[in-house]
Amino acid sequence: MLIGQELCQQLFRNEYQYVIATHIDHLHTHNHIVVNNVNYYTGRSFETEYNQGKIPDRAWSKLREVSDEICRKHHLSVIENPEQGKGVSHYEWELNNQKLSWKQRLKDAIDEVIKVSEDFEDFLAKCPDFGIMVDYNPDHKIDLKFMLAEQKERNPRAKFTRAKTLGWFYESKQIASRIKNWKKYKDYTPSIKIIRTDTEKFLQSKGLTNWADRENMKLTSKAMNILTKYGVTADEAQDAAVAAFAKRTALVGKMNRLHEQIKHREEELSWLTHYIDVKPFHDRYVSLKGRKQKEYGDRFDAELYRYDSWKSQLQEVYPKKFPTVKQLEDHIQKLRNTLNEYRTEYKALDQKSRELSEAAREIEQFLNQEQTRQKQQQKKKNKSVLE
Repeated sequence: MLIGQELCQQLFRNEYQYVIATHIDHLHTHNHIVVNNVNYYTGRSFETEYNQGKIPDRAWSKLREVSDEICRKHHLSVIENPEQGKGVSHYEWELNNQKLSWKQRLKDAIDEVIKVSEDFEDFLAKCPDFGIMVDYNPDHKIDLKFMLAEQKERNPRAKFTRAKTLGWFYESKQIASRIKNWKKYKDYTPSIKIIRTDTEKFLQSKGLTNWADRENMKLTSKAMNILTKYGVTADEAQDAAVAAFAKRTALVGKMNRLHEQIKHREEELSWLTHYIDVKPFHDRYVSLKGRKQKEYGDRFDAELYRYDSWKSQLQEVYPKKFPTVKQLEDHIQKLRNTLNEYRTEYKALDQKSRELSEAAREIEQFLNQEQTRQKQQQKKKNKSVLE
């Protein structure tokens, strides 16, 4: 804080009001300074008094210079060549610090639009309402692109992000499928299986009531068996159902990332097999010299070009040593096995969520009905006593 005070003293000379807040809860201690732009004595703004010569940034041009001078005096580090750095706004820095990239924010926004869309066309129409710019052309190979509107505002040269770059889960066909599945889940209303026995026809027929009670007890017994299966009580069932659904949703992200990894590894495997096919031409070429090498190079120019191309692509991914075909195939198989495990877990969590949710509702309906019937019986009994 003392360094911040010294900076303000040199810049504002006790003519402007300011507040200094020192952050010591971060990895780097730093100051935030809020300044009243009006001179305490003259009433003129800081810019008016110091922006002379039609240079807009003159009022604050000495800030870095003064700050660096004070830091050096107190043996603190400074940025010696700030013009060489690629600065980011505080907003972007904060996002990066929270591990919230533009892509992640874009995916989160798309997820929200999916939840309120009726179909894919409705999804495209509603994207702007959620701050998403969208470019859709079904005739193109890359048919769908996205960008956050705020990203465009902060950087007019920002480019659209291809849907496939966000992941398989955000491609046009998958979005349409997700909308359809989400609507099914949202509109799903479990059938009321518990038979109501508080209606007039049941109250007038003891035999009908006994039959309904037996059926209801069977359903309730099945519901209790489901609770036993998952090791939860009736009070815990609904929370457990919600937790299972949340885990199921989280698995979608993992499956999406695995899809991307498998796709990349399969692509690399294709590069590697092509590279191996044309490598003998390169080996032969480098073994020759002079005119023979030139003649060989002219004859197999296409094969040598493909060799350089495949090698260059592989070196971007494996700069030190290329894997073998078997190593890549084994890795892809391992990823596929993991994906299958996730799919099995997804199905189990989906079943658990639905079964627990339905069991909780059936037990609640049964208990509420029993409570209502007991009140009716007590009311009838009280009426008989009075008569």
